[in-house]
Amino acid sequence: MWDDYQCAKDTDEVVQLLNTKGEQARIIAGATDLILEFEHDLHPKVNTLIDISRIPNLDQIFISDNDIIHLGPLVTHNHCVGSKLIREKAYPLARACWEVGAPQIRNRGTVAGNLITASPANDTITALMALDAHLVLKSAKGERTVRLGDFYTGVRKTIMHSDEMLIDIWFQATQENQRGTFIKLALRRVQAISIVNVAILLTLDNLKIRSAAITLGAVAPTIIHASNAESFLRGKDLEEDIIAEAALLTMEAAQPIDDIRASALYRREMVRILTLRGLRSLLTNNMKDDFPQEPILLWGKNSSHSTNVQSMPSYVTGTAIITQINGNEFIFNNAHKKTLLQLLREDAGLIGTKEGCAEGECGACTVFLDGKAVMACLVPAARAHGAEIITIEGLADKGTDQRLHPVQDAFIQEDAVQCGYCSPGFIMSAAKLLEERVNPTHNEIQQAITGNLCRCTGYYKIIKAIEQASKTFDLERIKN
Repeated sequence: MWDDYQCAKDTDEVVQLLNTKGEQARIIAGATDLILEFEHDLHPKVNTLIDISRIPNLDQIFISDNDIIHLGPLVTHNHCVGSKLIREKAYPLARACWEVGAPQIRNRGTVAGNLITASPANDTITALMALDAHLVLKSAKGERTVRLGDFYTGVRKTIMHSDEMLIDIWFQATQENQRGTFIKLALRRVQAISIVNVAILLTLDNLKIRSAAITLGAVAPTIIHASNAESFLRGKDLEEDIIAEAALLTMEAAQPIDDIRASALYRREMVRILTLRGLRSLLTNNMKDDFPQEPILLWGKNSSHSTNVQSMPSYVTGTAIITQINGNEFIFNNAHKKTLLQLLREDAGLIGTKEGCAEGECGACTVFLDGKAVMACLVPAARAHGAEIITIEGLADKGTDQRLHPVQDAFIQEDAVQCGYCSPGFIMSAAKLLEERVNPTHNEIQQAITGNLCRCTGYYKIIKAIEQASKTFDLERIKN
């Protein structure tokens, strides 16, 4: 793991640290990729992490006067999912972000990090390339702007220098005469890497295609354009026979490999199928029909805004981690090399938060970090400094009667456990859901627990318990 951990105060400090440390340093924001890479020893030369998550105003999404949308480097996938601007003016990106991981992952993982990781299966790259996004990179020497299509040189390889920081992602907002979408195929509906993904953006005069962008993920060393299909569509009417031909041309652009998730032959055929589906949805203009109008974010009461990082103190190696856990202050020394999960279990003695996979797959380690549900196994321990954390031990009423949280009580009443190992994670996700949504629907409950896996049950009693808890929770709100 890393030896040195520093929280930067501004981007100037970041680039100065990068300039000094060189290849020995990495920027960390959401950490959902980087911690796993450290676990697999993919960065043997790196010993310094530069945490930018305390820098104010880097999590902003805004549109400038010239209809350019900007994403700061701390914009998470859930920021995009929850943004009306992105849902209305950059739908392919909203859809791609919605397809990433599960709520706990989307609450930490940043779009910038997804781009820099440079995996050809990363969903947001495909969407942003269709939107012709540009990146602004900053170093101690100055800034430069790079078109996203020119950013990648191979699998997990970019033109980014070791002393550079990504400070802005910008692209043109979609116009009234444009329709776009993103479609992903994976082995599961959630928490799965793309077997294939496709993003499409069409500019139309009625149904005559003025221009087209079709980008493909997981079928080549980098995200690619289906150039022949794009050229073919220009000037054509968007109709069934044209769609079928364009899908074939898109399939021909794919250059996939056989791997553990799919054969190359299957991937090529699914490129054709996904392109068909995408273009047909644009023809009928129903591409948003299955996208929730109010997505579940697991932000609770703070779902309308992001965390105020300006009030959080910075952390540097050698100082103590001082944090609030379940309303009590904790001070930890020499814990900066750990994850938050290890800190909670080993140092705080709060073993209700479970370690299942330690890779952000199972959700057993779900906790609340500054009001949002996250997976503790993918959060550096030092991020707890100055933060407020709630674990399963902190859900129960702290009053004189020590009442269980309605979700905890419902899990008991409905027998929603077998081995019980996954229960803390499910309960935490459900509790945050009930803060966020009064009387959630069956589908919203399913959305909320997509990041939690149970090896024993069929989830039926878990969902029933959450439904029952929502009634009790609502009654308590009315009484209060």
